[in-house]
Amino acid sequence: MFSLSSSLTYYIYRGQADMRKSFDGLSGLVQNELQRNPLSGEVFIFISRRRNTIKLLHWESGGFVLYYKRLEKGTFEIPRYDIQTGSYQICWTELVMMIEGISMQKIKLRKRYSVKGFVNNYVENF
Repeated sequence: MFSLSSSLTYYIYRGQADMRKSFDGLSGLVQNELQRNPLSGEVFIFISRRRNTIKLLHWESGGFVLYYKRLEKGTFEIPRYDIQTGSYQICWTELVMMIEGISMQKIKLRKRYSVKGFVNNYVENF
């Protein structure tokens, strides 16, 4: 089934991707440029030079899924490079805002409870 959700990890390719590339070409960029495994289940985001087209490459059980969107007007906003992680890793919320055309420049996300944080604290205190 086609599905993207907040439980997945999203990475943006730093360069301008050639939108003529399909599954194999984009998988090559993931391996060679991002140094990631395209079969990992992570979602890899490619944005064209003109920033009006976007492709998402995702491995699901049995094969690749390629999502593609072209804007008739406007551009996609590219998130800022995160120096701490050394990548353009974004969350589900940021991806949805980017695709819907909501600027992330002045958005402030409020703190929320995280199960991952709870598990880490629990293990450290155990």
